[in-house]
Amino acid sequence: MSEHPSPQSQQQRQSQQPVLQLKELTRVHGSGATEVHALRGINLDVFPGELVAVMGPSGSGKSTLLTIAGGLDAPTSGQVIVENTDITTADRKTLAALRRRSIGYVFQDYNLIPALTAAENIALPRELDGTSARKARTEAVAALEEMELGHLADRFPDEMSGGQQQRVAIARALVGDRRLVLADEPTGALDSETGESVLALLRARCDAGAAGILVTHEPRFAAWADRVVFLRDGAVVDQTVRSEASSLLTGQAAEL
Repeated sequence: MSEHPSPQSQQQRQSQQPVLQLKELTRVHGSGATEVHALRGINLDVFPGELVAVMGPSGSGKSTLLTIAGGLDAPTSGQVIVENTDITTADRKTLAALRRRSIGYVFQDYNLIPALTAAENIALPRELDGTSARKARTEAVAALEEMELGHLADRFPDEMSGGQQQRVAIARALVGDRRLVLADEPTGALDSETGESVLALLRARCDAGAAGILVTHEPRFAAWADRVVFLRDGAVVDQTVRSEASSLLTGQAAEL
């Protein structure tokens, strides 16, 4: 397992107030004979400067955990607290403002707006949050250049490859002062080298003080995380910190 050092120790991070707290989180779909427990009593804190990888087989609840943590779905029971705001009880206006300002989300299917260019897709959340159009555009182009996509700033999504669209989506999640970054298989459409460079950017954002959750099937990408959490059937079945993760990642990955 490769080493990707970060400025703070795990003990230093966990002495701070968590950016994200999941408390006794459950999510049930359907009822009666069709009832499915997607999440079962999840407890998880993610601290400033910490990147947490979430692994598990298909259907284990990884994406459900991420959508609820980002305020895109509501739990059946439990609490989701982001920067001291309980988003399970927040009104729609408060939740929308928190998502725009504090949460960056990378979707598996990109979720780019077809009628907007790459730069406009990235700038839109910043403009909605009150940033001037000029500043938002400057930030968007800078984010694209970090992804080596500056030349695509004025291209529309249907003029880009899947990998390029994914990198635009990642740039959108990282632009501005996002305190929580949630990434659902962000390297799925990328080659190995580009995937590593994207993980380096995500790692750098966490090292600068953000909290991050990375859903991945790939042990080599989970190696960038400070902590790895394993889900099965909607429950946490194991977790480990980086210094202990190498052998556990190998064993757990064989079961995925």
